[in-house]
Formats: sequence, C-alpha cells, structure tokens
Amino acid sequence: MQQRLQKIIADAGITSRRKAEQMILEGRVSVNAEAVTQLGSKADPERDHIRVDGRLLSRATQHVYLLLNKPVGYVSTVSDPQRRPTVLSLVRGIKQRVYPVGRLDYHSSGLMILTNDGDLANYLMSRASSVPRTYHVKLQGRPEAGEIAKLESGVVLDGRRTAPCQVRPLAEGDKPWYEITLVEGRYHQVRRMFERIGQPVVKLRRVRIAFLTDRGLRPGELRHLTRAEVERLKNWKGAR
Repeated sequence: MQQRLQKIIADAGITSRRKAEQMILEGRVSVNAEAVTQLGSKADPERDHIRVDGRLLSRATQHVYLLLNKPVGYVSTVSDPQRRPTVLSLVRGIKQRVYPVGRLDYHSSGLMILTNDGDLANYLMSRASSVPRTYHVKLQGRPEAGEIAKLESGVVLDGRRTAPCQVRPLAEGDKPWYEITLVEGRYHQVRRMFERIGQPVVKLRRVRIAFLTDRGLRPGELRHLTRAEVERLKNWKGAR
C-alpha cells in the first residue's frame, strides 16, 4: 500500500514528518535507486527500496514508547564524539531503534522519553504542545524573592524572553533546593535561567514530564508507557 514518503520515514523512527520533508527536498531520499525531491511523492514500504542518506530503510513494525530515569554521566544523544556513554546504552531488550525526545545534559539526571515515533517526538518538543516539565535544582546560593519573581515572569535568553514559569522552594540551607516548572525547552534553559539571576545550579534533576513522574523508577531504570499514557501525550494540548 502506497503512502507518502515523509510518513514512511517518520514511521521508521528516523525523524519527524516535518524534518523528513526537508530531507526529501535536499535530495537525501531515494526510492528504487531514484532520487526523490518532490513533496507528496509516495512509495510502498513493503515493496519499494527506500534509502535515506544511502541507508536502506527498515520499516518500524511497532512504535515503542519508553520512560527512562537518566543517571548523571550519560549524554542524551545517539552517539558522542567524546565517546561518553549515551542513554541508548541503558536500553536493553528492545529490538526497535529508539531515540531520545529532547535532552538532559551530561551532569543532569531525571526523566526522558525515548521512542521511534517521529511525529510524537516532534510534537512534544514543539511550542504548540506546551508540555510542562518539572525540575528539582540545588543552587549555589540563596536567591532573594525578587530574583525568583524575575524568573517566574521571564528572563531574556538569546534575545528572547522565556515563557512564564512556576518556582517554589523545596529545602532551605546554604545551598537550597527549588522546584521549577517550564512549558518550553531551550538549550540548557534551567541552568541558564538561574545563572541570569546570579545563582548557578549545582544539581539538576527532571522529576516530571506532563503527568509522568519518576515515582518507582530508579536512576538507570526504564519502563514502557501504557497505551493510555501515549494517547494522553498525543492529545496533551489544552490538557490539565
């Protein structure tokens, strides 16, 4: 059965449909040894030989959705030029190739979603989804109330103000813990936001993605998302 090429590529877990369209336009996709650069082109994933960047496409027969509690000391990419361990090394017993949705830096820990569903991954990382992510952070020093209010109303990063967020104290001390909930995910956003108010982050842990929590999931452990959880994520926009 013929389908649009971008859908076939996304279903194979290579990337999202939107990025697959760009790959087609760039001439990086071929069908039966013929380069395809026309959007809207179709192919039969069961019969045609489809290649992306020269590699034969293996159709994903089943979408996989995993929730991982990433430990410190792993990078959240498929590979690392410095040869540090990646989060994929923690995925065992899964035949399908999965990819991390978003990132947590090497020194941070906490929840990550891994999947071969390119459409869902792209949606969760888009502004349109407004999926909240909650972090627990340990700070180098104690911020004042005005500094926290500044964070909540938004600070300027890379020339653009961050969306309003929620911040609340968790534990007092010379190096206190705070909880912060964001609905966007820019590069190293949490660390950079606290740096903007002069309070470097000592430790960072993501404890919640939308309604998913780290309860019962020790560092390095993962579990499959239930069908209900996947559907809830797919329809998150406007959910409360």
